Amino acid sequence: MIGTTLSHYRIVEKIGEGGMGVVYRARDTALDRDVAVKVLADRVAGSPDRVARFEREANRPHRPATCSRWGVCCTRC
Repeated sequence: MIGTTLSHYRIVEKIGEGGMGVVYRARDTALDRDVAVKVLADRVAGSPDRVARFEREANRPHRPATCSRWGVCCTRC
């Protein structure tokens, strides 16, 4: 995954992993800034209930200890 591009995000390095998937540091080539990109695990991405849970979590109001969400895209790696 390192070095690949998803949409306009160039994947730079893996920064974390959890039950839902893997988080990468990426470069937003459209806005020229670093971002975090979460790639859902296949078992999560293949489950409509789990994808809905991820989308609910992504749409929660911003809290001080969390990142802002700039977009959600669906693509198969």
